[in-house]
Amino acid sequence: MLNQINISPPKQKLIVYIVLILATLAVFWQVNQYDFIDIPGGDDNTYVTEKTLVQSGITLAGVRWAFSSTYARYWHPLTWLSLMFDYQLYGMNAGGYHVTNLILHIMSTLLLFWLFNRMTGEIWKSFFVAAIFALHPLRVESVAWVAKRRDILCVFWGMLTLCLYVYYTEKPVIKRYLLVLFGFVCALMSKPMVVTFPVIMILLDYWPLSRFQSKQGNSILWQLREKLPFFILSGVFSIITIYARYYAENPFVNYFPLCSRLANALVSCVIYLEKIFWPHNLVILNFFPAKIPIWQVFYSALLIIVISAAVIITVKRLSYLFVGWLWYVITILPVLGIIPFGNLGMSYHHTYLPSIGIVIMLAWGIPLLFPGERMRRKILLPAEIIVIVILAVLTWQQCSYWKNSITLFNYTLQVTKNNFLAHNYRGAAYAILGHYQLAIEDYNHAIRLKPNYTEAYYNRGNAYFSLGHYQLAVEDYNYAIRLKPDYAEAYNNRGGAYFRQGNNELGCHDVQKACELEGCIGLKWAKKEGYCL
Repeated sequence: MLNQINISPPKQKLIVYIVLILATLAVFWQVNQYDFIDIPGGDDNTYVTEKTLVQSGITLAGVRWAFSSTYARYWHPLTWLSLMFDYQLYGMNAGGYHVTNLILHIMSTLLLFWLFNRMTGEIWKSFFVAAIFALHPLRVESVAWVAKRRDILCVFWGMLTLCLYVYYTEKPVIKRYLLVLFGFVCALMSKPMVVTFPVIMILLDYWPLSRFQSKQGNSILWQLREKLPFFILSGVFSIITIYARYYAENPFVNYFPLCSRLANALVSCVIYLEKIFWPHNLVILNFFPAKIPIWQVFYSALLIIVISAAVIITVKRLSYLFVGWLWYVITILPVLGIIPFGNLGMSYHHTYLPSIGIVIMLAWGIPLLFPGERMRRKILLPAEIIVIVILAVLTWQQCSYWKNSITLFNYTLQVTKNNFLAHNYRGAAYAILGHYQLAIEDYNHAIRLKPNYTEAYYNRGNAYFSLGHYQLAVEDYNYAIRLKPDYAEAYNNRGGAYFRQGNNELGCHDVQKACELEGCIGLKWAKKEGYCL
């Protein structure tokens, strides 16, 4: 694009950097006024608002904990340290945390432009990749949600790792190699979503770095020898992540069957593609479907096979299509839910890194449809500007829904049907604000949509408790405990309700049971208040 203007390449690149920074700030700066997404058990609670070690700032105890804990089902010490540092700067001002997310997103965008411009020498195509990455509505969930710091920080270190890798390939010496390893370890310690990066490095070696052509002898042996430390690190962090998810905290028990997870993975892969091209109804909660139509599974599988076959057939002539498609498929594979993690079918922040591959295909593939430099100049330049402006406007609008928990779940309920999760979470958000009657109405909706929804009964019990309706609270806690016999919080809170009714015997029994299941805070409180001996 910019090479059509009579400006030297260094100045063109400077203009690109300035445009990327200003455009991203213009679209996302509103987040500096936004609140935490504050719901019980929600990620912002887990990472900031209910985490005392984070709220202590940078301390020796906090650093030790960050490097030793698998809390929140990941081992990601750099994410914890970054949030502690934010608390040191901003306290509990949520806007500051959002600004840090935005700064990291901008830095990742600039590194992405540098990466592809350095590898290909193409300014406008690299700008297109970076601009779509920065301004696409799919970025909102990662940038505007404080708890997704792990995504933002991981991709920043990941982009820096790839930039350092290109720097290493220009002069393969041990010092540069160690810098690449350092960046990769930092990315993994932010979130292990970059475990596929050794394969991405191999893809970049094929195109655009063309390192396979410059190497003599067995290319497979050369690649394995060079990438072996990265593969080892990926394996180690994958094992740590599996341990953190399934053994350290045992976050859930009822896994969906493998066949359902495979079907959902195929459909999700295609839906993510659809959202890249048509970003509509980008809601926070996409729960795992009870039943996926068989035609949708076959259609998704067929589309993936057809695209894969096409890029393989044209690999020698159109290498960028092959690399872009594999970038998308390989980086999204770990987050498709084949290895189960929670009951959500999809999460749009998972596209943060994979979508780059699709934009690579567009940036280098679309110009082939317009023969002749003059036609490209007349059609592609205006079209590119229009697309970027449209995406920026849509992203600005999408960002506005994340102002706080209420606006977020209002939007979610507007664009989804029968979303019991959204009703439950909006109810929890109302309860935090003290609007207990509105919260109960939402819990009632959630229970009507899903009669055996344990969390909604528990939350409604808490709302009744806060209103002083202790018998109604006990009834809801009873139901929650019937559905989940080891529900320590329900036992503890039911004990509190019994105490308020004057039934100290049952109250002590319940808090003792909660103590046996999880912790003795309730029992200590009951003894301190004189309810239990």
